[in-house]
Amino acid sequence: MIKKITRPIAICIFYHHGKILATRGYDESKKQYFYRPIGGGIEFGETSQEALVREIKEELNTEVKGLKKIGLVENIFTYNGQPGHEIVFIYDGQFVDQKFYAQKKIAVMENGVKSTAVWLNISDFPKKNTPLYPVDILSLIDKKIK
Repeated sequence: MIKKITRPIAICIFYHHGKILATRGYDESKKQYFYRPIGGGIEFGETSQEALVREIKEELNTEVKGLKKIGLVENIFTYNGQPGHEIVFIYDGQFVDQKFYAQKKIAVMENGVKSTAVWLNISDFPKKNTPLYPVDILSLIDKKIK
């Protein structure tokens, strides 16, 4: 049975020298790779900013600073053949520990699953076959860097 709920999440755009940090995922039903910035679900009674601080700590084991909300998008999608609906709070932020900006790959632990985040040239995304989700995020990033 499919749960029909709208999930609130918060993600962070770590932007550095024309690149953003994102994890790569794979949608089995579409046979397609994609990228998504770091972040996750907002728990009941938690603000989007509090959730983001917690998610960064849980996933990357580090602290974040300078969080500034840059937008909000509604994300209605299909992932692995299942419908999804998210309200996405998008933040700009910086790492407290500067070493993260020098790493090409950063270990991520999400819900007990290990993955990797990588720095990607933001200018490549309009040309890539690998999308960046949520869908409307590129326009928010463009506004932020101009």
